[in-house]
Amino acid sequence: MYLSRHGASGGPRWALDGGYLPQDFTLGRLLGVPAADVRGLLEAQAMEGATEGPLLPPVEPAHEVWASGVTYLQSRDARELESADADAYERVYVAERPELFFKAPGWRVVGHDDTVRIREDSRWNVPEPELVVVMNSRMEVVGYTAGNDVSSRDIEGDNPLYLPQAKVYDRSCSLGPGIVLCGPDSMRDLRITMKIRREGETIFEGEVDTSQMKRSPGELAEYLGKELTFPVGVFLLTGTGIVPEDDFTLGVGDVVGISVGDLFLKNEVAS
Repeated sequence: MYLSRHGASGGPRWALDGGYLPQDFTLGRLLGVPAADVRGLLEAQAMEGATEGPLLPPVEPAHEVWASGVTYLQSRDARELESADADAYERVYVAERPELFFKAPGWRVVGHDDTVRIREDSRWNVPEPELVVVMNSRMEVVGYTAGNDVSSRDIEGDNPLYLPQAKVYDRSCSLGPGIVLCGPDSMRDLRITMKIRREGETIFEGEVDTSQMKRSPGELAEYLGKELTFPVGVFLLTGTGIVPEDDFTLGVGDVVGISVGDLFLKNEVAS
């Protein structure tokens, strides 16, 4: 089952497998029921015609997007290289407790074919293609989408305490194009790819499989929910295993294409 969110004449509207759900349907309501009841709730909805409106990010304003870091060996190595405190990343990679941080409220997220930004006060910026796990209010994994966790590597590298500034700013979080509803077992071996184009030419491409993640989506969900409640569910970026070369930085006009499984998310970099 596949959920997408669209701009319609009456406001944002959700669709299931290409057909509009009722106007009053919300993702928050769906993520308020147990995972075992998701399919039944959706099958009980009256469909109201095929989608026509443009795609919107598959998240509602009240949702929170969190992120985890250093979940792939490649990410650990890159963070150690950029940082003056390299040992911090080795310690978190091998530790029982994962790195978790807040990325964006739902109203700040952009979607497929929208624009992302790089910070004006940073000289080294990269996209980070990631599997994004969708969890309900019980912290059960119910699906996934694709994400781009745009980051300023030089700011974070100067001091780990600058991570919020390196990660959290306007248009630094992109999700989409929709949500594949499934359990965590379906996420064990998904292919993630990224291609960056500049003036029509490919300047970077890479790929990784989620099987290379050190921590499972379920483990990350467990830690996120230890002392936090999410009444309408939550989205969690699970880290990146694709890291451009150290001399690469995003520029205005670059186009970033990310695939996670069969999902494809594309964003142009704006000023």
